[in-house]
Amino acid sequence: MELNFQKHFSGSHVLREREISGFYLMDGMYSAQTRVPNHSHEQAVFCIALKGACREIFAGRIRHYEPFTVQYLPPYQCHTLDFPFSDTRAFSVTIGSLGLERAREYSLQLDNSIHCQRGLLPALMTKVYREFRQRDNASCLAIEGLVFELLAEVSRNHAPATEKHCPPWLERAVEMLTERLAERLTVDEVATTVGVHPVHLAREFRRFKRCTMGEYVRQLRVQRACSQLHNSEEPLAAIAATAGFSDQSHFCRTFKSIIGMTPGEYRSALSSH
Repeated sequence: MELNFQKHFSGSHVLREREISGFYLMDGMYSAQTRVPNHSHEQAVFCIALKGACREIFAGRIRHYEPFTVQYLPPYQCHTLDFPFSDTRAFSVTIGSLGLERAREYSLQLDNSIHCQRGLLPALMTKVYREFRQRDNASCLAIEGLVFELLAEVSRNHAPATEKHCPPWLERAVEMLTERLAERLTVDEVATTVGVHPVHLAREFRRFKRCTMGEYVRQLRVQRACSQLHNSEEPLAAIAATAGFSDQSHFCRTFKSIIGMTPGEYRSALSSH
């Protein structure tokens, strides 16, 4: 039975792999100008982009992947992958049928694909990656628990079609937070700009994004820092300032709380093979 299709296609290279409690974990590199034709997996797969970029065609739509982007793909759902510009590094977790059966004992909804760049899923996946590299006596137990947290979060993101799309004013709020990331914006300021009451903004933001505005901004800043950590040799103090952190100490604390590694450990992990 195929554990992970990406392990076998031409242009891929496995850097590290482990099997733990019915889960297959792989850290891999995918060569630039490689295209994987339409295919499906026998098992459910989580994947997080660590370095580089990728395009995917899923259900007739193009989905883009860059560092910190996470995908959940249920079994037997077809997709196409394209690595057009640069070598790409990704970490994946393939979940055997027994793992899904255990999750479904709790009525988890796991039949819809997820594609996201912020929120709990990227944070959980980076923590799985840290434990994958740790290899001590506790890492197997930690990985098993984190994978079931990932599945629970996928189920929580399952929603009726009428609830899946943000209202236009909320999208404008998200754009404002992204474009003015280094600034100290307040809820009142954002609410006034998009034309809604601050309480309504805070409530709807959490409902659609599954986090507060402050948590969302911290995730954006960490994501920007991740990109700089693997694309440049800038010192940590400079990266912290560019990403909008008040100082390097605050940057390191926030980064570790979200990623599970210090910025230095993250940079080292991506530079090692």
